[in-house]
Amino acid sequence: MARKKIALIGGGQIGGVLAQLIALRQLGDVVLFDIVEDLPQGKTLDIAEASRVDGFDGKVTGTNDYKDIEGSDLVIITAGLPRKPGMSRDDLLVTNAKIMQTVAENVKKFAPNSIVIIISNPLDAMVTLFKKITGFPANKVMGQAGVLDSSRFSTFIAWELGVSVKDVNAMVLGGHGDTMVPIVRYANVNGIPAMELLEKKYNDKTKAAEVMKAMVERTKAAGGEVVKLLKTGSAFYSPASSAIAMAEAIIFDEKRVLPVCALLNGEFGIDGYYVGVPAVLGENGVEKIIEFELNAEEKALLDNSTKAVKELVADMERLGF
Repeated sequence: MARKKIALIGGGQIGGVLAQLIALRQLGDVVLFDIVEDLPQGKTLDIAEASRVDGFDGKVTGTNDYKDIEGSDLVIITAGLPRKPGMSRDDLLVTNAKIMQTVAENVKKFAPNSIVIIISNPLDAMVTLFKKITGFPANKVMGQAGVLDSSRFSTFIAWELGVSVKDVNAMVLGGHGDTMVPIVRYANVNGIPAMELLEKKYNDKTKAAEVMKAMVERTKAAGGEVVKLLKTGSAFYSPASSAIAMAEAIIFDEKRVLPVCALLNGEFGIDGYYVGVPAVLGENGVEKIIEFELNAEEKALLDNSTKAVKELVADMERLGF
């Protein structure tokens, strides 16, 4: 069976890690695109020269020509400026919208049948813009945010409870920003509610609630925490791994239920906007939105997050995108 062709648009930190992970997991042949001359060629040559050591046969090549992404089955877009200390995701709006315009036009031209995963920030606006420019079917255009945010939330819970993160299930919904919504009620360790375990650990419901609230707030600010520590860039290992989870679900038709920035048509009372919700990912991309009952508090938080997404999209449209 012929290997899948996977195009990575953006040869920065995330793009480089993506290329290596795709090669290591033998998901397909990689074409890494960047506008900086020789950068993607250098990164992919470095990765390819480890093929004997790492035991992969997939091709890993770099290019400065969009034509080389022609016929790609899957496109993952990371192009755009990373956040710097003190900068919100929204501050990136104008600069990255201009970049996304060019990317979208070229993906439409050279890879019109591809499924597209977008990581570029501000995420919800960039996915919206890509869909608007390309006119691709909604199931083929999605954003990666919830997988990462949910992983961060799960990690903090595992650390606090002293258990393997493999046994923690936690989901974050909503926009990819300060208004994201970690769903505390369903967070669990192999089915046991995380709140119940916290209450047993501290033998104090008030203390347990305070600890959970701190983890929720850390999850919301996790990207900024990494930016502050790095000082010269933003997270790249965890976003890349999160996108790979989505890519594997699509390539291997796994039907995984993952939190995805997907276009909603009435689900959760949201219509016509890209918002993070649980979805089934398979060979056709976003195959189904998984809708479930939210309590009044969760619904209010999701509505607030959706309001922030709507405002961001409105700002983008006001700026002419």
